[in-house]
Amino acid sequence: MRNSENAFSANNIARIDTAKELSDQVASYRTGLLMLVICNPITAVKTSGITFPAIDATIRSLANNSLEPMYLKLRITLISLVILLCGISTASAQNTPIPQPPIIGAKSFLLIDGNTGAELASLKADERLAPASLTKLMSAYAIFRTLDEGQIALDEMVNVSEKAWRTQGSRMFIEVGSSVSVEDLLLGMIVQSGNDASVALAEHTAGTEAVFAQLMNQYAAQIGMTASNFKNATGLPDDDHYSTARDMATLARAIINEFPQYYEWYSVKEFEYNDIKQPNRNSLLWRDPSVDGMKTGHTDDAGYCLVSSAKRDDMRIISVVLGTSSSKSRTDGSAALINYGFRFFETRLLYKAGETIAEARIWKAEKELTPLGLPEDLYVTIPRGSFDNVESVLNIPATLLAPVAQGQPLAELQVSLNDDELINMPLRALEENPDGSFWQRTRDGVTLWFE
Repeated sequence: MRNSENAFSANNIARIDTAKELSDQVASYRTGLLMLVICNPITAVKTSGITFPAIDATIRSLANNSLEPMYLKLRITLISLVILLCGISTASAQNTPIPQPPIIGAKSFLLIDGNTGAELASLKADERLAPASLTKLMSAYAIFRTLDEGQIALDEMVNVSEKAWRTQGSRMFIEVGSSVSVEDLLLGMIVQSGNDASVALAEHTAGTEAVFAQLMNQYAAQIGMTASNFKNATGLPDDDHYSTARDMATLARAIINEFPQYYEWYSVKEFEYNDIKQPNRNSLLWRDPSVDGMKTGHTDDAGYCLVSSAKRDDMRIISVVLGTSSSKSRTDGSAALINYGFRFFETRLLYKAGETIAEARIWKAEKELTPLGLPEDLYVTIPRGSFDNVESVLNIPATLLAPVAQGQPLAELQVSLNDDELINMPLRALEENPDGSFWQRTRDGVTLWFE
C-alpha cells in the first residue's frame, strides 16, 4: 500500500499552536505532498505511516495544547477530520504484465485465490457438467459437518451393506457384513476414491444414499453452491447430477477453511485396506510439493477432472479443471493454471481480525471513542507488484449515537486498486459502548444542537 512517514505522531504535533503552524508543520514533513482538510464526515486513507488511532492522538494533543476555540470544537466533534493522502508518488510502480491464462484443453476451468476467493482465470466456469468423483468432495463435506455436529464419530463402526459392497467403479474393497470405522471409510473415499466406501458412509449417516443426497444438496446451498444438484454420494452418472467449476471451487474452499484437520487427508499419497494398497490418483502430489490436495474424477460423460490446491508462502490457490481428454491433460492443465496464478498474482494481508483500524466518536455514550475493526482477517488479491497502488478509504458517519453493541457496523471500508474498487465492507465496533451518564448525554445533546 502507499506509504508515508509518521508525520502525525502526537509528539511531533504537540508543539503546534495555530492552524497556520499546523499547516506549515505538515508541509515541512511531506513537502507539499500531504494535505489536511477539515470537512464532514471522516474519509481517510490508511497507510503504513499514518494510522487512524494516531490521527486521533493528534486531535487529543491539539485539544490539550490550549488551541483556539475552533480546535477545541474539533476535538469535541472528532468526526470532522478528513485526511487526504495525495500525490504520494507521481509515477506508479511498473506492474507485472498479465498474459491470458494457458489453454489447457478442458471444457471448463476456474482458478481462484483460496483466502479471498478472487477469480484469477476461468473458462465457462458456470457451465453445468457431470462432476464424476469430484462428487465425493461434497460427500466428504457432509460427513465432516456431521462429525462436527457430534452426530457420528471417527471411531464409530459402520456395517457394510450389500448395496455398498456391490457399488460399481473405483473401490476400497470392503466386504459385505464387515464393520469398518468411519475414519477408514473416509480415507478410502478420499485417497482411494472408493465408491463402496462412499455409499457405506452415506447409509450410515442418513439411512439411505438417497436421503444422504438430500443432505448434500442442503449443505451445498448453505455454502453458496447455487448451480449444483447431487443424486448420489459417488458421482456415478445421472442426468440430474451436475455441478460447475465455480461451485466446486466454492466447495473446495469451504473444506479447506472449515475443516483443516480433515483437509490434511487429501495430501495422503497412499492408503492400505484389506491388504490392498492403492495410491492417491492426484499425481500432482508427487509432481509439485506445494500441492496438498484435493480430488480427481473420471467418467465417460464427465471426462477427466481434477480439483487441486497449492500453497506457496502465504498464498493458497485452488484450481478446478473439468472435462479434459486424459489423466495427463488434467494434471498438466492444473499444473499450468497453478503456476500461472502464483506467477502473476499475489495475496496480501491488509488488516488482522480485531485490529483497531479507526476510532469513532460516539455521542451520548459512556466512552467518547469506540474502536472499529473487522471480525476476520482481511486479504486482498492483486496483480503481482501492484501493492503500492492499493488504497484504503474509511467513511464514518458524522453523528453516531449510543448505545453501541459489540460487532455493530458503524463505518464503511473501501479498498481500491488504481481507482477500481476491490472491497467494500462494514467496519464494526470491537467493543460495546453503552449510554453515558445524565451529564454526558446532556452535554453531548447541547453540543449536537449547535452543530
